[in-house]
Amino acid sequence: MELLIRCGYLITMKDRRYFKDYAVIVEGDEIADILPYEEARSKYARYEVLDASDCIVMPGLINLHTHAAMSLLRGYADDLPLHEWLTKWIWPLEAKMRAEDIYYGALLAAVESVLGGTTVLNTMYHYTDPDYNEASAISKVGIRCVIGHVCFSWRKDEDLKALDDLVKRWHGAVNGLVRISIDPHAPYTVDPEYLKTLRQLTDEYNSKYGDKGKITMHIHLAETRDEAERVEREFKVNVEKGLAVYLDQIGVLRDDVVAAHCVWMTDEDIEVMARRRASVAHNPVSNLKLASGIAPVSKMLMKGVNVGLGTDSACSNNTLDMFETMKLASLLQKGMNLEPTLVPAFKAIEMATINGAKALKWEDEIGTIEIGKKADLIAVTFRRPHMTPIYDPFSHIVYAARSLDVKHVVVNGRIVVRDHELLTVDVDEVIRKASKVRDELLSRLKEA
Repeated sequence: MELLIRCGYLITMKDRRYFKDYAVIVEGDEIADILPYEEARSKYARYEVLDASDCIVMPGLINLHTHAAMSLLRGYADDLPLHEWLTKWIWPLEAKMRAEDIYYGALLAAVESVLGGTTVLNTMYHYTDPDYNEASAISKVGIRCVIGHVCFSWRKDEDLKALDDLVKRWHGAVNGLVRISIDPHAPYTVDPEYLKTLRQLTDEYNSKYGDKGKITMHIHLAETRDEAERVEREFKVNVEKGLAVYLDQIGVLRDDVVAAHCVWMTDEDIEVMARRRASVAHNPVSNLKLASGIAPVSKMLMKGVNVGLGTDSACSNNTLDMFETMKLASLLQKGMNLEPTLVPAFKAIEMATINGAKALKWEDEIGTIEIGKKADLIAVTFRRPHMTPIYDPFSHIVYAARSLDVKHVVVNGRIVVRDHELLTVDVDEVIRKASKVRDELLSRLKEA
């Protein structure tokens, strides 16, 4: 494809500048040029024009932690503490889910995500079928994804078989849109020896398949106040200095680890996360809804920890709205610390774009708008009362914009959303099918 994207405002996230009346030139799947629109109009006169003159054009958003298939459980169980929510409600219903359910839940999540400007999903769920799974669903919508099979101590043989099939079939698939991660669920559900095994497996897979992109590790960490006590009680280990310290002591914590939540971090945890260059996926909406707490994000950023943003699942959020996530991530740190300068708008966008790309080891290709990088970008219309007038486009993206303001989405050089319309799948059919699957799932639960 040869495409000229006319930008009202352009924020590349390469630095803190923005550009007015510029153009981004796309050739194939890459960004070929960035220049003033008037120059582009004559230099690239024969290129197809995607009009975003009423938009702020920016890199696509990266959802660093979610469980895509759980969109099917949106609103099923609310207003409960995490342990009760999981053990009494979510896990029993998930036990009734089939491969087709997982597929349509992930398809629904991908549709919601791309219409809201998210171009990458880092998702942890169950891989049970080579054809009906999160990778096949999300890639059908046309966005990038990092897919993991969640691992538990009680099903090691099953996990290892699923991981091997997942990596061999899907890592680097669909023109590089799909990558794979190794996903121990959490320190309280995965014993230390199994954590070490999964660490070793990650390294082995990277040595074999790393030329198709880095395989990362994705784990829940320090989500609730009692998590450390549960780990000590369950596995008879000492985690007095913190859970990240514990992962480091057993050789698991490296720069390819994406740790979701990190709400209850000790100072030693933060220090070791920075030293090992591991990344945090901050999920402010889900953490508030489940009353898990507020992560010390400003402290982590000041110590040099790479922090990205996630929504968690639509079952605990209850949307996959990264604009809401950016705004809340900024406001929470200001209010909690009584300091309005913390997590300014540029930093919040950075967390949702290039920081997420760094966490996934994808920053050489995505996360900023630069010549030579993959053409993943979104156009957010400012022709709305709540987006008028504009003094600073960074401020508007974080504090004023909404996910429904996303007008165009380009992924890997392909127009996936044009004028708010998804071009890759039938949205109404996805909604209809997801509702039908919900009814069937509840029926199976009642029969049990």
